[in-house]
Amino acid sequence: MTRTDEVSGKGNVASGNWPYARLIEDAPVSAHYGQAFARNLAEAMETSETGLRALGDKAGVPHATISRLLRGMVLPDLGTLARLEVALGTSLWPGLTAWTEREHGLSSRNTEPLP
Repeated sequence: MTRTDEVSGKGNVASGNWPYARLIEDAPVSAHYGQAFARNLAEAMETSETGLRALGDKAGVPHATISRLLRGMVLPDLGTLARLEVALGTSLWPGLTAWTEREHGLSSRNTEPLP
């Protein structure tokens, strides 16, 4: 189950492509968290060479839900988050870094300024 809260909506993106876009200055905290989560999920999937369907099968999460998470269409509930983290063997939730790093324009997993 996920929470519908389109964090990647055009109203929150100043420029660029989700999840590496620059957000507008007054984007809600959920947009920053959702963006960092989507980046973490995409990077974990790439690192583990795991596709949508394979991750969905392993985590017990519909692949369509994973796609919607990656596109910022929904935020994960705790159960979905936990299942994805266990399946990928890594932490995905960005925590406070998603909020504190917004001031520096940094992604949650590296120190390069976002485009």
